[in-house]
Amino acid sequence: MPPSVPSRRVTEGTTQEAPQGRLAAFLSQPPRPIARIVRFITGVELALGVACLLLIFGLVLLQAAQRYLPIDGWPWTGELARFALVWLTFVVAGVLVSTDSHISIEMIDSVPSELVRRVVRVISCLIVAAIGVALCAEAWELAHSQGILKSPALGMPMSWLYAVSLIGFVSVVVRALVASVRYAVLGVPEPSYADHVELAAE
Repeated sequence: MPPSVPSRRVTEGTTQEAPQGRLAAFLSQPPRPIARIVRFITGVELALGVACLLLIFGLVLLQAAQRYLPIDGWPWTGELARFALVWLTFVVAGVLVSTDSHISIEMIDSVPSELVRRVVRVISCLIVAAIGVALCAEAWELAHSQGILKSPALGMPMSWLYAVSLIGFVSVVVRALVASVRYAVLGVPEPSYADHVELAAE
């Protein structure tokens, strides 16, 4: 979640005043303790994602090297790499919601009505949050019920797979709800000049 937004959003030929009020001020310029907590949580999520990515990279290289070494292969390397890919996918999902970096078709950004853009963005964030709640409930249930199962090669309790994924699902819910409130109160940022250039080039 960005720590601040400008008080005015200026586009080609237009100037839009930012909303006023306590809630708008809180969302646009959150208190430092809250901003620090958000940055810390974001850093932890990104650190877990980077660790999973490096783990996948190392395990894939190890699997490739095993083919040319006169040793028996280690089956757990491929299994752990697959688990790490699942963790990487879900752990950083919340951060991508806050930065609006998920793959999406942003056709609504070309609609002239600011109200329509705002309503669509809020609804989309609420849908993401609802799906995140369902995933949280399912991950919680699996983390508690699948503990007796072990992975074939690594012997890891399968509850670990779902417990780590639960972190990302909770983050998705919280960040999607915050994003919906930000869009409802502060509005949707105007498309940048770079976006217009890309659309014109296409």
